[in-house]
Amino acid sequence: MIRLAVMTSGGDAPGMNAALRAVVRMARGTGYDIIGIPHGFSGLIAGECRPLGSRDVGGILGLGGTVLGTTRCLALKTTAGLQAAVASLKKHNINGLIVIGGNGSQAGAYALSRLGVPVIGIASTIDNDLSGTDISIGVTSALDVAVEAIDRLRVTAASLRRVFLVEVMGNHSGYLALMAGLASGAEAIMLPEVKFGPEALMHHLHRLYDQGRSHAIVVVAEGAAYNADQIHQFFTSHPGLASFETRVTKLGHVQRGGTPGVFDRLLATRLGAAAIEHITLGRWGNLIGCVNGEIATTELKHVNATEKRLSPEMLNLANALAC
Repeated sequence: MIRLAVMTSGGDAPGMNAALRAVVRMARGTGYDIIGIPHGFSGLIAGECRPLGSRDVGGILGLGGTVLGTTRCLALKTTAGLQAAVASLKKHNINGLIVIGGNGSQAGAYALSRLGVPVIGIASTIDNDLSGTDISIGVTSALDVAVEAIDRLRVTAASLRRVFLVEVMGNHSGYLALMAGLASGAEAIMLPEVKFGPEALMHHLHRLYDQGRSHAIVVVAEGAAYNADQIHQFFTSHPGLASFETRVTKLGHVQRGGTPGVFDRLLATRLGAAAIEHITLGRWGNLIGCVNGEIATTELKHVNATEKRLSPEMLNLANALAC
C-alpha cells in the first residue's frame, strides 16, 4: 500500500485544517495509508508521526490554525537536517510527502525533492507572496480581519481627528497592506516594494488636511522601509511640521487567527483534493495552486526561483485613490 505523509509548515494560515481534511479523506478514499507529521519539518527530523483517518480530521474544516502544529525549521537548511528528514521518511516507509505552507516550506519541499523524495506542495501563506498561485490559503481570511479592524479604527480616527498608523503583516511582501488599504480606503499605504519615507508621508497628509480631510488611515506593512513606530516617532519629533496627532495600532498575529472564511475553506479543500489527484497520476515535484480560478501546478524549482511581484495595476489604483 502507498503510504503518504502530510504536514503543515511555517506560519499558520486560516484554512490549513481544511486542506489537511481534504488531503486525508481523499487519500483514504483512494486507498492510500496516510500519516500526519506534527510540528512541520521539525517533527519530521525528530521522527514524529501519527496515523490519520477520516474521523481524525472530522470537525476541523472551520478551525483556524493547524491541528498538526507547525514550526519554522532552520535545521532543514543544513545538510544534517535534510539527511535526518530523509532518514525519517525511510524509517516510516513513507512513499511521498505533502507540504502545506508558504515560501520557506516550499523551499524545504524542493530541497527534499532534489534528494529524491517524492513531494507535493500546497500553497498556504497569508502573505500571498508564493509564485505559482494567484491566491494562497489564508489570504482572504487575513484580509477580512485587517479590513474589519481598520474600519473600526477609522470611526475613532474620525471622532478625534487623528492619523492612525495601522501596521499589518508583510515582512517582505506588501500584498496584505496594499489590498487592505485599498479595501478600507486608506489615505496612504507604506510597502516594502515602494520607497516612501515619513517626511514625504507627512507632506501628503498635510495636503489632504488642507483639502478638508479631518482624519487619515495609513496602512503600513511591517517590512516597509519605515515601520509604524518609526513613522510615529518621526511625526512626534517634528511638532512644527506635523500638526496632527498620530496613534499606532499593530494587528500582528491577530490576522493569522480566527475562523477561515468561506473562500479559504473552499480553496483549501480544492487544493488538498487536487494534491491527491496529482499523486495518483504520479505528478510529483509540483506546487498545487490556483491561477485564474482554476487548479494549477508549477514545478517546485520554478516556484523557488521566481519572485512574485505586486500587481502594477493595483499599485497604480492605490496611488490614484490616495487623494
